[in-house]
Amino acid sequence: MSQPFGLAAKGGLHTSLNQIEMLRQPGVASKLTNFEVDTDGGYRRINGFSIYGGASAVRPNGDNKILGIKGYADGVIVCSGTGIFFSLDGTSWISISKQNVHSNGDNYSTFTGRTDLARTNQGQTSFSFFEGLSDYGEILICDGANKPYFFRMEGTGSLTTRTFFAGEVTVDGTLAPAVGTIHDKHFVVAGAGSASNTIYYSHTNDPDNFSGAGAGSIVLEDQVIGLASFRSDLIIFCRNSIFKLLNINDSNNITVQPVTKNVGCTAAQSIQEIAGDLLFLSPDGIRTVAGTVRIGDVELGSVSRPIQPIIKDIARNIDDLDISTAILRSKSQYRLFYNGAETSNRGAKGIIATLTNEGFQYSETLGIKATAITSDLNRDGIEQTWHGDADGYIYNHDTGDSFDYGGVAYDVTAAYQTPHLDFGDLGTRKTMRYVRLSMTPEGPLSPTLRVRFDYEEPFIAQPLDYLLDDITLPSIFGTGVFGANVFGASSDPLIRRAIQGSGQTVSFSITSSDQKSPYTVNGLYVDYTPAGRR
Repeated sequence: MSQPFGLAAKGGLHTSLNQIEMLRQPGVASKLTNFEVDTDGGYRRINGFSIYGGASAVRPNGDNKILGIKGYADGVIVCSGTGIFFSLDGTSWISISKQNVHSNGDNYSTFTGRTDLARTNQGQTSFSFFEGLSDYGEILICDGANKPYFFRMEGTGSLTTRTFFAGEVTVDGTLAPAVGTIHDKHFVVAGAGSASNTIYYSHTNDPDNFSGAGAGSIVLEDQVIGLASFRSDLIIFCRNSIFKLLNINDSNNITVQPVTKNVGCTAAQSIQEIAGDLLFLSPDGIRTVAGTVRIGDVELGSVSRPIQPIIKDIARNIDDLDISTAILRSKSQYRLFYNGAETSNRGAKGIIATLTNEGFQYSETLGIKATAITSDLNRDGIEQTWHGDADGYIYNHDTGDSFDYGGVAYDVTAAYQTPHLDFGDLGTRKTMRYVRLSMTPEGPLSPTLRVRFDYEEPFIAQPLDYLLDDITLPSIFGTGVFGANVFGASSDPLIRRAIQGSGQTVSFSITSSDQKSPYTVNGLYVDYTPAGRR
């Protein structure tokens, strides 16, 4: 007599559990590449990326690596090579790192005619945004090799009608901080090579002024790696410890208090805020800084235990990796990319952490070499995400059905694999009859189903792969196309496949490598016949 077994695809990637432990959590994935955990349930193949500017795209600075990127006004700012650039559409760029810009601003022709200010040995950049009272606010840029640089633009018409303000910020002599942030109306910087333990803060409401009233500096006992404004506190991430600065606007009571002296931060670019928590990369995992119910208290937690082997590998090689991160608000995702200088585009790796009702759940990316990434809300409140690569290209991130390296489309290769399932009894042999897959297609697709028995024992005959080429795209009223969509089809079709083979355990994997639309795997149902006990 046949027996049923069903599982829902949930829980995300787990690389820390052994095969026996994974039997208790059949919905988790032992492999989840170029899928993302959907907050509505299931595992969704990720979108691709497309070149910013389309067929007329121009790189901001030739083939120089992208060191930083930030959405600003109605366009995007990019740091590359020794320059800083701005574009409205990716088809043309202007240099905005200029010398001798007038304190009252330059018009377009004067500004673009100024001599470029070379950002010699420019490193990976840190952007801070000071809102102020201007049309778009002010951007401040730190890179660890040059003085901080500020840029502000006024006017809402054509670029040629706007006014530009820009220049270097002197913190203390020739100091070149690596990181900065805006906290309680102050521009706070740190990480200068010759003063790596010191934080500096500007005059109130004057981010360009580090010598006026309200400005100052504080020396800590550890090297500062990153900064983040968190609620009423400034969180100071150091190499081996974390502090918080209190009362920055009260010179008589300003103080620095330790949060922990046992945990540090390995990469300033890993620090992001999501859903009221600060996430950062530490030597032992992705951690959170969270305010507790007790006012003024702070707690730390590790949230990356399901993928601890991946995190340990990153920590071992952190000095040789470019780390870039962004928060995709619409998907409640923290995306982290980590790659070395010699990593190819197709071999580039990343992590997606999706915040669900059950905490963070993970998957991996393969093929996105994002040396810098940003996700920002434009003036209309619409989220826009870009990333840049080592070849100097800028891309619209998380869009389309392919990976468009330099404007040339390549397949998105995705793989989801279940644990090796025993259906509740490891000692019984099971003969497979059929499997039903619940999937949500977003367009025509034809993924492949692979079935493997007994932990893929090499001396056991394994069945051939099954092509799932009969998944129909359902019609939606007002958008369905005659001859292309199926009327009356389910939005989450169940695809039935008769399968062959038997074993004590069985795993299923769904793979695709194409330029077709994304799809979601919701779960599967297996019908099998128990045989003898061995």
